[in-house]
Amino acid sequence: MLILDPHEHSTPATGIGRREGHFRPITIWGGIAAAVLVLVAGQAMAMHINALGPLTSLARDYVGIPKSASTSWAGFLLALVGVTNRVRMTALASAVALDLVFVAIRAIEGAKFTVGNGPTIVLTVLAILAAVRWSGVQRETALRTIALGALLILATKVGEIWLDVTAWARPMVLDPYVQVADRALGNPSWLVGQMLEAAPWFESLVRWVYFELPVAAIVVAVWQLRGVTAGRWPRHHLVRTFLTIGLIGPLFYVLFPVVGPILAFGSWGHGMELANVWPDVVPPLPAAPAAMPFDGITPRNCMPSLHTAWALSLFIHTRRGPAWLRWGGVFWLIGTLLATLGLGAHYGVDLVVGAALCLTIESVLRDPERGWDRGRVQVVALGVATFAAVLLAVRYLPLTMANHPFPAGVTILGLFAVLAITFYRTWFAPTHSTS
Repeated sequence: MLILDPHEHSTPATGIGRREGHFRPITIWGGIAAAVLVLVAGQAMAMHINALGPLTSLARDYVGIPKSASTSWAGFLLALVGVTNRVRMTALASAVALDLVFVAIRAIEGAKFTVGNGPTIVLTVLAILAAVRWSGVQRETALRTIALGALLILATKVGEIWLDVTAWARPMVLDPYVQVADRALGNPSWLVGQMLEAAPWFESLVRWVYFELPVAAIVVAVWQLRGVTAGRWPRHHLVRTFLTIGLIGPLFYVLFPVVGPILAFGSWGHGMELANVWPDVVPPLPAAPAAMPFDGITPRNCMPSLHTAWALSLFIHTRRGPAWLRWGGVFWLIGTLLATLGLGAHYGVDLVVGAALCLTIESVLRDPERGWDRGRVQVVALGVATFAAVLLAVRYLPLTMANHPFPAGVTILGLFAVLAITFYRTWFAPTHSTS
């Protein structure tokens, strides 16, 4: 269903728009100091557990082999939204040229092909130029979008070491609990996995959708921020939700460590799996589920499903766009949901918890001028309750859910349906204002 948001979502260059766009020096320097502190702490932890640290990974983006080509380019393209067309074209050409130089050097040395050095270097140069040479609105607008692009890159670096920390900190995983509880939803990972096995071309399509979610997010973010050089800043945009989900969601990887069905019950377990049966055979119901040991390398990054949370936030932020953007949001949401299940990365309840997390965070961030009125409090409280209730049920009532799948499944899906309806009525119903 395509939901149109009939309300205006951006601020003009005068009035409240200016107040929102102004940052005090103490805020800017505080943010820089916090970023440096997090990067240094992440590097120290990486050295302790013998993993790739964020500072080392960032250094490779400048002069080595970037770990992720798409992340550097995504952050760079997002930053270019806030500069003039002339600067944009010059920066883009420079980034491409630098990448070609690095590609040629790696080819001569026999190293693997990748890109990503160029945008990182040019993004840094842009930040220095904007801070030192530019002034006024041009400087402030450029620095804001450059900061968003840099945050996207740095958050990815910190997230990578956090995934390593989850494997180091939690040697036992809770997959047996989740798999048993997932019977209440009909074991959707097994069902979708069998469907994709029967259609390899479709599996390739959803796999592409799954891994290229950041690209789709950048398209939406660029569309939302397209007017910033003219002073039209949206009151709320996708990047804020993406970064907040990425900040809060991974905390639960340590509290609720899960590796996924293809690892715990499939061919990717490398001897650590309980049984190599995914997606062909659903494991028999155990007398009592118990935590299982797993290796110290695999991230415990299933609960909640952040791909689901991000794809749902992308869907929500495309509702106010043109038809091509709205249908793109529908396509990426459906494709991501099918991929998270059919590729064996997640169980069904992971998706429910991830979606509840998205709607909760989105409700906290949307329409800042509205304040914490009854509507916002209601949907946030319901989101927190849904999130916590499903997690607690999976951990402490999995056998009850498996032995009574119909009432348990209806309860879980019904609770999320109430949350979704409340979210829609709060933020998208024509009688309410929205961001």
